[in-house]
Amino acid sequence: MSQIIEERSDKKVKIVSACLMGCQCRYDKKDNRVEQIEQLVKEGKAVPVCPEQLGGLPTPRPPAEIVGGDGFDVLDGKARVIDDRGNDVTADFIQGAQQALRIAQTAGAAEAVLKERSPSCGSAAIYDGTFSKTKRTGVGVTAALFIRNGIAVTSEEN
Repeated sequence: MSQIIEERSDKKVKIVSACLMGCQCRYDKKDNRVEQIEQLVKEGKAVPVCPEQLGGLPTPRPPAEIVGGDGFDVLDGKARVIDDRGNDVTADFIQGAQQALRIAQTAGAAEAVLKERSPSCGSAAIYDGTFSKTKRTGVGVTAALFIRNGIAVTSEEN
C-alpha cells in the first residue's frame, strides 16, 4: 500500500473540471470535452471534479451566475450565486468548492485546469450576473478557493 501512495505522490496530478473530460455535468447536461484533458485523466495525470455536483446541485439545473462580485466576494459573504429563476444557490457553490478543494489536497494537486466563465470554475472571466451572456473579469467560487489555498488555476483556453 505504501508503495502505491509513494508512486502516486511522484506524479504531478492536476485537478480538471469534469465537463472538460467529457462528463455531461454542465447545467444543461452537456459537456465541454477537450481531448487533451480527457487523455490526462485516462493517463492518471488528472482528477476530474464537478464542484456544482459536489455541492449537491442536480444535472440538469438552472444556469447560475455570481451577482455582486466574483468568487472571492462569494467566499467573503459579499456576493451571491443566483440561478436564473432567482434561487440563491450560494451555499451549494461554496460546499462544492470545499469538496473540490478536499479532493485536490488529497490528490496532492498543485494545479487545476478549470472551465472558463463558469461561476464555479472561471479562472479569468465569468458572466456578470445579468443572464445576458455579458462577460466580465473575475473568478468562480472554486477557482477562488483553490487560489487562496495555493493551487494554481488556469483554463482550458490557455
